[in-house]
Amino acid sequence: MRGRLCVMALGFATVACGGAGDGMTELVVSAASSLTDVFTEIESQFELSHPGVDVILNTGGSSLLREQILGGAPVDVFASASAKVMDAVAEAGLIRGEPEIFALNKLEIGVPLGNPGGVEGLEDFSRDTLLIGLCAPGVPCGDLARDALESAGVAPAVDSEEPNVRALLLKLESGELDAGLVYRTDLLASALVQGLAIPDEFNVSTNYVIGVLAGGSQEEMATEFVSFVMSGTGRAIFTDHGFGVP
Repeated sequence: MRGRLCVMALGFATVACGGAGDGMTELVVSAASSLTDVFTEIESQFELSHPGVDVILNTGGSSLLREQILGGAPVDVFASASAKVMDAVAEAGLIRGEPEIFALNKLEIGVPLGNPGGVEGLEDFSRDTLLIGLCAPGVPCGDLARDALESAGVAPAVDSEEPNVRALLLKLESGELDAGLVYRTDLLASALVQGLAIPDEFNVSTNYVIGVLAGGSQEEMATEFVSFVMSGTGRAIFTDHGFGVP
């Protein structure tokens, strides 16, 4: 795979990762952290069918990626875990056409293997004897988590707020936390964390949306990338990774 994964924390300065070279066409795709695994596969498949294209995958919290784009970062495609986050980019006139829903996801309770904290459900998130983690407010997984807890009437005793869902998953994998609310797909991708289902009456789902950045240097290729994501092949890849598809 020629593409490079660029995980951003503070800005967009390192996205080039050394430059494409060899006459390659660079296509910069900013995608929510929860899409890391599935978009890595999408990247590989797209490059196989588009020789000469080098997809640069820039992952992070959707709200951070939004701020990068609004700040002028050179992005060709934006895939957000929240339609609300995408709306801010579209309202700024930076999305060509209408963003499209391409995948769906739900939350689950994540606990380290063996569930050492004895977590049974959302009600345990109020136990101050446990180490509880959520994504930060403003991050899609954090806002969804708080919606679910509020729906269940639970006031969480939060010990750690993370910038994106993969950072939260990492703390669960290392045993730094007893429980957290993460996406179902992230649990499927981890061998060190197990999931506990949230009752449907309290759970919430999110729609992932994707759009081509207007005025970018690679609008035509960006449109082809979005079409690939929305294709039958793309939908099958998302299903294989545990996402729902519209």
